[in-house]
Amino acid sequence: MPTYDFMNRDTGEQFTEIMSNSERVKFLTENPHIQQLITQMNMISGIPKNDDGWKENLSRIAEAHPTSTLAERHGKRSSKEAKISGVLEKHGLRKGKYSMDL
Repeated sequence: MPTYDFMNRDTGEQFTEIMSNSERVKFLTENPHIQQLITQMNMISGIPKNDDGWKENLSRIAEAHPTSTLAERHGKRSSKEAKISGVLEKHGLRKGKYSMDL
């Protein structure tokens, strides 16, 4: 539940309460002498980070689908596979269409 900052207009006292939005609306209508203070929102993180479990899952999917774009980004390849896919990409060919024995 979010926290809200309030101020009592009569006494000038400031306090913080933890309540849902519906409880906040009800609280403010029942107490006209209470004013909600506008404060800055707390941001936990601006950039989401992937944990190792998610990276491992992407790697597992990439291994199951070696010709996908996901495999190009997250898959494990040998140096021979990397060279072959580099040559095919250079000449505009797809690995799945022109399969070669590795």
